[in-house]
Amino acid sequence: MKYIDEYRDPTVAEALVQKLAQQVTRPWVLMEICGGQTHTLMRYGIDELIPKQVEVVHGPGCPVCVTPLEIVDKAIEIASRPDVIFVSYGDMLRVPGSSSDLFRVKAQGGDVRIAYTPMEALKIARANPERKVVFFAIGFETTAPANAMTVWQARREGLKNFSLLVSHVLVPPAIRMLLDSPVNRVQGFIAPGHVCAVMGYRDYETLAAQYHVPFVVGGFEPVDLLEAISMLVAQLEEGRAEVENQYGRAVSRDGNQPAQHILEQVFETADRKWRGIGSIALSGWRLRPEFDDWNAEKVFGLSETDVPEPPECISAQVLQGLKKPVDCPAFCTRCSPETPLGAPMVSAEGACSAYYRYRRHLVTA
Repeated sequence: MKYIDEYRDPTVAEALVQKLAQQVTRPWVLMEICGGQTHTLMRYGIDELIPKQVEVVHGPGCPVCVTPLEIVDKAIEIASRPDVIFVSYGDMLRVPGSSSDLFRVKAQGGDVRIAYTPMEALKIARANPERKVVFFAIGFETTAPANAMTVWQARREGLKNFSLLVSHVLVPPAIRMLLDSPVNRVQGFIAPGHVCAVMGYRDYETLAAQYHVPFVVGGFEPVDLLEAISMLVAQLEEGRAEVENQYGRAVSRDGNQPAQHILEQVFETADRKWRGIGSIALSGWRLRPEFDDWNAEKVFGLSETDVPEPPECISAQVLQGLKKPVDCPAFCTRCSPETPLGAPMVSAEGACSAYYRYRRHLVTA
């Protein structure tokens, strides 16, 4: 199949690995932002194929993983109400809150439903006018346009029994936070292809110029990632700090402008807390005031809280590229997909989940 098989071609992959071996002359630390890219790296053993001088660490690009405890607790509070149908993507159900999770709410009789698109939640609201239907709108810039269109459509129809619980975060402010950190190790970034497909990559050009750090917009298949790594190493070895686009088949510099337009109509930027990391200035979106009637936090009068993370969980350090999942003493023992301490172990894009699924032999003895 075009654009799949050719980007999994072992001959091409082997040639890129050999090219990397010829390019690299010193140690470099690179970060992939997207959790989907993390799983590709682990599944195909790319981090073991590339030269040892090139270390790939994992960034805060898993939307489930960075959804803060406070928002999960709010979701649980809403979903526990008898008059509510709570709709969510499936991998949010096992994410632990401070004392429970949505899966447990469902098991105890709460009407918690799984959807693949937010438009499904809108259909549920139309079919159940006597119930309040809430969609858990999480994610990066990738999922935001569909969520924006859903609430825009609900307002257009006057559908007052529908609302969004919003926890949208933005990639560039998180990268800025990493680069400003005194313990930052990252020297080059694989920018997430799906985010850039929506937003373009102008913001990354600003970051590259300010911090003199190279970026390569990368895809999600093995050859995509190997090529992106090779392009980053080439820049680093040559002393360049530019934005290059490996994922040209899906990404343009300006992105999807109609999607950006609906985002501007529905959302405004705001400070946002990231799970385990803390608040990052202007790193998220919230609904504009004109959509207060469809804002679940306003509809249900939810108060702001501050919930501490489990002290044993090191997910914050994993999400900042400071540690790997196997560095955690609880990994694969007290923390597993069945008994997770943190979201990265249960998310389909979580780094801990990827290591558990593909690298369990590294921690069994």
